[in-house]
Amino acid sequence: MRFARKRLTQRLKHRALAIGAAALVLPLAAGVAGSAVASAAPAHTAPSHTAPSGGYDELWVPSSMGNIKVQVQWAARGGNAALYLLDGLRARNDANAWSFETNAMDQYRNDNITLVMPVGGESSFYSDWYAPSNFNGQQITYKWETFLTQELPNFLANYGVSPNNNAVLGLSMGGSAALTLAAYHRDQFKFAGSLSGYLNISAPGMREAIRVAMLDAGRFNVDSMWGPPWSPSWLRNDPFVFAPRLQGLSMYISSASGLPGEYDHPRAPIDYYNTANGMGLEALALVNTRAFQIRMNSLGIPATYSFPSNGTHSWPYWSAELWKARGQILDTMNAW
Repeated sequence: MRFARKRLTQRLKHRALAIGAAALVLPLAAGVAGSAVASAAPAHTAPSHTAPSGGYDELWVPSSMGNIKVQVQWAARGGNAALYLLDGLRARNDANAWSFETNAMDQYRNDNITLVMPVGGESSFYSDWYAPSNFNGQQITYKWETFLTQELPNFLANYGVSPNNNAVLGLSMGGSAALTLAAYHRDQFKFAGSLSGYLNISAPGMREAIRVAMLDAGRFNVDSMWGPPWSPSWLRNDPFVFAPRLQGLSMYISSASGLPGEYDHPRAPIDYYNTANGMGLEALALVNTRAFQIRMNSLGIPATYSFPSNGTHSWPYWSAELWKARGQILDTMNAW
């Protein structure tokens, strides 16, 4: 795909921001809202790597949030590298969408890297929250950063997966989260990828848009996550702000234009609704990602960027971008 134009006019930026912010408040009709944490698990036993190299397992990993389901496809030849794949805002409690909305497992089936797909975390931004969400009766406090950087890697180490040889990639909510996790846990992650992520959270209107989107996706209160808009936690989790921390990290950053492309074939009214919604969300992601690119360039920090001229905020495009990032990931992790 050809790259989008290198510069957006100021007028186009403002227009895309307005369209995208409006789209954030609308539900994706095709999405299924999941519960806050994975459902109760069977009694956990001591881990033992019984799956053959290249096999698939569903693990139940103890955490402060309860037992969390994690889908795993083991490295083809017993390698110790892992790629964490993070879900979007409407993450479900039964399966990580990378496992059924894309062909991610087929893409990496013959590679020497373990795919790690945590289940759950709707509207969490994979962060450690201050408190349970008081709008929806949430019983636990999200502690996803702790889970992904302490509890889960320590658990997987029992299966031969290195806690220090990891990559992390996510889409939309998971895109900004992937950069955040890598920025603050450089001893764990050697690569980070953001697909259609919101990488300039401090931009005008973004905090309000995130607030409304989280209310729509599970009635979550953003104040329980990062506090009020003036809280320093908002800055800590903004890739535009913490960009200097990404120096030396291998990165793949992507966002499409929002214009319908090869995977958009609306027929029924609901299809047209979802396509329009996806156009607005992707346009907003593009504005955020372009701003992040300018910020990174000003710091002299390199990254691989992909800006397809067509594509909406939807899974087929993210699956294609995962494939495009594959070579860089495997090179970085020495996992061919």
